[in-house]
Amino acid sequence: MDKYSGQKSAAHFLYPPIDPFDRRMLEVGNGHTVYMEQSGKPDGIPVVVLHGGPGGGCSPAMRRYFDPEKYHVILFDQRGCGRSRPHASVYANTTWDLVRDIEQIRETVGVERWAVFGGSWGATLALIYAQTHPDRVSHLILRGVFLMTQAELDWFYGGGAGNFWPEAWARFAGIIPEDERDDMIAAYHKRLFSGNQAEEVRYARAWSQWENALASMSSSGLGGEPPGDYARAFARLENHYFTNNGFLEEDGHILNRMDRIGDIPGVIVQGRYDMICPPRMAYELSSRWPNSELRMASHSGHALSEPQISEELVRAMDRIAAQDD
Repeated sequence: MDKYSGQKSAAHFLYPPIDPFDRRMLEVGNGHTVYMEQSGKPDGIPVVVLHGGPGGGCSPAMRRYFDPEKYHVILFDQRGCGRSRPHASVYANTTWDLVRDIEQIRETVGVERWAVFGGSWGATLALIYAQTHPDRVSHLILRGVFLMTQAELDWFYGGGAGNFWPEAWARFAGIIPEDERDDMIAAYHKRLFSGNQAEEVRYARAWSQWENALASMSSSGLGGEPPGDYARAFARLENHYFTNNGFLEEDGHILNRMDRIGDIPGVIVQGRYDMICPPRMAYELSSRWPNSELRMASHSGHALSEPQISEELVRAMDRIAAQDD
């Protein structure tokens, strides 16, 4: 039991750990190779898992939301992060490159259609992929919705979330000269791409700690001390994508194209107290998507590991599997 909330731990709801039956490095072009793995039942219901960030990488825990007797689970590290190479590279690294990589992975594993499961930036990418290839998506399962809009970036990097976490915001903003704090994404960009690796790691850790500090309802606000290599890839890739507004055509790109996926069934799991991706966008998304179900986790923040969020996601995947029987 969680000593703070009295709830069961997230692990209570998850399936036991299972090892992949296939791991490989896949050449995707432009000098990039991406790590991918397959686990579960080879002829089961295919589901691809899209991690957050950009730059977060996949982890073994992400396999545990799926019944291994029912699902064929495909995970991969997006360009520039995790085990993919070159590490922390932003060259030829755009949303549209990732959409092409997802299609290449689908063709490589030999499935016609699959469920797409993603949280935070993974939800962004899932929606864009589905809008680009609606005939390849059987279901969308989204968590902690982020729609890559200016309003969301302003909330998190313009001081909105800092109103609730002033001490964490002070650490994040305090290492930037005062005359640059009106655009924190640009100020960090200058330092994350300075060419001085020690400086890049220092600012990457600060960038990552700010986000980590706000992820969970039970957070102390400190954000931990992420390893330098991980933080550098995470921060550089996030900043690169946010500097370029996700490489999308216009603000509101995803919401403006919801008619393309209106027939795809979806589940949206959203933490009521998500400080990174506030619930308004999940609500707006669901209001434009009649074939979706919004599940608001009443005592949850942003993290995939929040107990209510884990429970809702496992329940959603079990329900899809039962419909397939």
